[in-house]
Amino acid sequence: MKGPEGFLNILPPRPWVTLAPMAGYTDHPYRLLCKEGGADFVCTELLSANAVHYGNQKTFTMMDWTDEERPVGCQIFGAEPEYMAETAHAAWTRGADVIDINLGCSVPKVLRTGAAAALCRDLNVLRPVLQAVVEAVDCPVTIKIRAGWDQDCINAVQVSQMAEEVGIAAVAVHGRTSKQGFNGFADWGVIGEVKRAVSIPVLGSGDVVSPEDAEKMLAETDVDGIMIGRGAWGDPWIFGRVKAWLLDARRLPAPTAVERLETLLRQARMMVAQKGERVGLSQMRMHAAHYIKGLPNASELRGRYMKLETLPDVEALLTEALDEAREWELREGPLRIEREPMRAAA
Repeated sequence: MKGPEGFLNILPPRPWVTLAPMAGYTDHPYRLLCKEGGADFVCTELLSANAVHYGNQKTFTMMDWTDEERPVGCQIFGAEPEYMAETAHAAWTRGADVIDINLGCSVPKVLRTGAAAALCRDLNVLRPVLQAVVEAVDCPVTIKIRAGWDQDCINAVQVSQMAEEVGIAAVAVHGRTSKQGFNGFADWGVIGEVKRAVSIPVLGSGDVVSPEDAEKMLAETDVDGIMIGRGAWGDPWIFGRVKAWLLDARRLPAPTAVERLETLLRQARMMVAQKGERVGLSQMRMHAAHYIKGLPNASELRGRYMKLETLPDVEALLTEALDEAREWELREGPLRIEREPMRAAA
């Protein structure tokens, strides 16, 4: 089913707590962990429509979702309407529940193609891209946008209104501009303006790293859901904590040191099983840094981990770290690293 009704049909009652699509992070193993951690919706990394059109097999392997992740979206980017339609159709026929169009990425090599955030600078160029994708699939199509290009071009409302006109099912708004990147604070006021300007579901993104942040965003913007990106790095359990707080006013504890290390080890094994030892362990390093952050002797453990090149070596190091963490917990009780709210007190 297409449109907002189709999007609402595959999700639980609002407010939703979802995983933001992130290049280099939201592959199958990480999406699965976040789903297990309570995410209502997960999405792939961005896939290049140009790469799909020209038959790049590596890009096709990124359509790697499984039923355990559902509902799952496939995020695509590109500037050519026909290529975007072709890519959306390919992802839909492979079982994607939602097609998400990336309109927020501000990486220079992506912008030079005229795609992602660059598309939002000219709505006359953007409209046929959105129309082509909506017409190519029989599932909901969503978009993820920024507040605008820069402080002189804040046009999230205009983009969202046009998207609604052409049949987009929902919009996720990150409150920073493209030029801003991830610096400074997200402007939640723009997110609220979008929510008031359209009737399709709106998700808010930016500066949510705790249940308190999520509560504050909902109060200030009245969005239908929260999209968490960097706040989930090394913490796939954050979705469950946020939902418990928003829905039942229950404060779930942060994961213990043992739980973090066990999950790091599990994810490393999953990555190697899917991608092979060389690629899997290389890509795991950025995840490992976030799991390890805040643990006792974190600097030493991180330094040792980053030098490892085989799964047996990773397993040996993390088994040693787990033994030490378990001994600590027996003496001192569970060690939990609570992340301070980013915006709750702002």
